[in-house]
Amino acid sequence: MEHINDLIIPAARLGELEVLKELVRRGADLNHRDEKGYTPLIIACYNNQLEAAKVLIDAGADIDAADFGGNTALMGVSFKGYPLIAKMLIENGANLNLQHGNGGTALMFAAMFGRNEVLRLLLENGADTLVVDQNGQRAIEFAALQGNEVGIEMLQAHIQV
Repeated sequence: MEHINDLIIPAARLGELEVLKELVRRGADLNHRDEKGYTPLIIACYNNQLEAAKVLIDAGADIDAADFGGNTALMGVSFKGYPLIAKMLIENGANLNLQHGNGGTALMFAAMFGRNEVLRLLLENGADTLVVDQNGQRAIEFAALQGNEVGIEMLQAHIQV
């Protein structure tokens, strides 16, 4: 069984749908971790493999699983800027406000890297704008540090009081 688990992460990375479906059928561990703690879902999402991520979610992969640094699939797509995958993760119940090891959230990543389409999705679906990281910074501060004027405006419009 261990051998098929070693195949699921590369299949997810490359979006090999038929291989993934067969591994799921054979009972591969959908939450198997590599040496960095990445799960197949995290890898599929980070590599913009929408259909592979869908196969994994539909098969029951843990949508909020985090790597050893505390990063989730939603954080990864917020950093990379993949709105279609972010939308799918959100629609399937991803926790919008999870924090990684330094307290960062998906909203902070989207704000910091100017991924404003993902930022909009997160805000429209209720991401908490008041969450702070370990340094006391919120998403709006990250947007400001990077000169993300559009992100600042979007965040200001959604600040919870």
